[in-house]
Amino acid sequence: MNKFKGKEYPCCTSLTMGVIGGKWKTVILFYLIEGTLRYNELRKKMPNVTERTLSLQLKKLEEDEIIKRKVYRSKPPLKVEYSLTELGKTLIPVIQSIANWGVFAVENYSK
Repeated sequence: MNKFKGKEYPCCTSLTMGVIGGKWKTVILFYLIEGTLRYNELRKKMPNVTERTLSLQLKKLEEDEIIKRKVYRSKPPLKVEYSLTELGKTLIPVIQSIANWGVFAVENYSK
């Protein structure tokens, strides 16, 4: 049994998929590879995700310490930025491999 952030996983693969799995987490991480983004910038890059879903996925990634959230309170409106943590940066090769496979599949197996 593998433990990570208070959760148990039967194998390393299930741990990885537990952290980055789902429809939107890998998309969020893919865009954060480019660098720090504000919430609204993420929304623009992912027009099909609901605000509630995006907020929940960001929260889960933050809880797993894959991304960090920085709030600027100096002046209204509130400014919130998201970026990869050091742990999150270790996922870059995984996310890039997933993206590369998607390009390969589209180029070679789409009809």
